[in-house]
Amino acid sequence: MLSQQQPDIIGWREWVGLPDLSISHIKAKVDTGAKTSALHAYYVTPFEQDGKTWVRFGLHPMQKDSLTCIECSAPVKDVRRVTDSGGHAEERYVIETTLVIQGEAFPIEVTLTDRENMRFRMLLGRSALKRRFLVDSGQSFILGGNRHLPPQPSL
Repeated sequence: MLSQQQPDIIGWREWVGLPDLSISHIKAKVDTGAKTSALHAYYVTPFEQDGKTWVRFGLHPMQKDSLTCIECSAPVKDVRRVTDSGGHAEERYVIETTLVIQGEAFPIEVTLTDRENMRFRMLLGRSALKRRFLVDSGQSFILGGNRHLPPQPSL
């Protein structure tokens, strides 16, 4: 019988990186109730590039800090109707980007939505976790704080 490697354990919140978007670290709430991950975008503007639809968006990567802004752009993978935990449905752009967590990098799908009034700028959904991580809901920052991550680029 083949031995299967056990998934790593992560806490209910962890620091992650999104290098394709120039985000060296962002605090993410691990949300097994959400299928797809979500990222804070205080504006989202679609545009055409090389015959494909892209989005340009801005985000404030740190909680309680609306002065630090990162401008991002990415090709649109999909547009989906998403219902949040409060039962409110909205159409969201979906992009694919690289997630870095515990030194491992892999692509994930992320929906873009305004999370300005939420405690976390990012939700890490179960699709990103599948077959990679188990969640210990009683622990936070099992992988360490953001001290081991490089600083955000100054803009």
